[in-house]
Amino acid sequence: MAAKIIEGKITAEKYNLQFKARAEILKSKGISPCLTVVIAGENPASLSYVRGKKKALAALGMEGRDIMLPFESKEEELLNVIASLNRDKDVHGILVQQPLPPHIKEDSVINAIDPKKDVDCFHPVNLGKLMQGQKAFLPCTPHGIILLLQEENIPIAGSNIVIVGRSNIVGKPLALLLIRKENNATVTVCHTGSLNLGEHTRKADILIAAAGSAGLIKGDMIKEGAAVIDVGVNRVVDSTAKKGYRLKGDVEYKEALEKAGFITPVPGGVGPMTIAMLINNVLEAAEQYA
Repeated sequence: MAAKIIEGKITAEKYNLQFKARAEILKSKGISPCLTVVIAGENPASLSYVRGKKKALAALGMEGRDIMLPFESKEEELLNVIASLNRDKDVHGILVQQPLPPHIKEDSVINAIDPKKDVDCFHPVNLGKLMQGQKAFLPCTPHGIILLLQEENIPIAGSNIVIVGRSNIVGKPLALLLIRKENNATVTVCHTGSLNLGEHTRKADILIAAAGSAGLIKGDMIKEGAAVIDVGVNRVVDSTAKKGYRLKGDVEYKEALEKAGFITPVPGGVGPMTIAMLINNVLEAAEQYA
């Protein structure tokens, strides 16, 4: 029997109804929730992603701004822009789109953002609060994954969860969230240095692939009936596709479909929930002023 497909878009739309109501309450108090995205250079994928965020914000009656800087902009110029946004009371969330030009240090940029406006939850202050279980913004993709699992009534507490990937964006913060007492999962984090990856993944009740490697997880690496969450969004050359490429996850989807109990598609699975949780964080930031 084929796996049940977890449609992230449907779950995101459910939350968006709540977000729209929250935005309307804020606007009635004279607060217009606003996210400002800063982009250095013209990376096509980044520009497309930013357009998607602005469209999602507009649909909920929220404000999305963007600041475009040339690729050759100096680090100091970008830091000055961030400092200005930190002072702007009309801006509630700041997001600096990655990747950055190679001459700009990522850590310097992340550290410059006011933690109260760090809606991506990348700042060391927010990551430290996450580790200690203190109230703070939750990282968007990990938070979205947990809500997807809860929405499908997939047990988290007591489950063996294997995360493939150790990035600061997904793998590490997701592991921290899953081992909190309210989730109570047993978590294994695998990575490029893990030996015999399949031996680990076949033990997973919930397998989360976030390595950024197209088709890394094969069907025979999945436990029968497991829930498979595919975070990977990889561009694969495809001459038959209109754009010359197609998007592929970290999981061999067709193989996994016959083995797993639940699976997220790429695209349309985790992605919509990541944007929804970003919007949630912008609202939380704006609500601090209410």
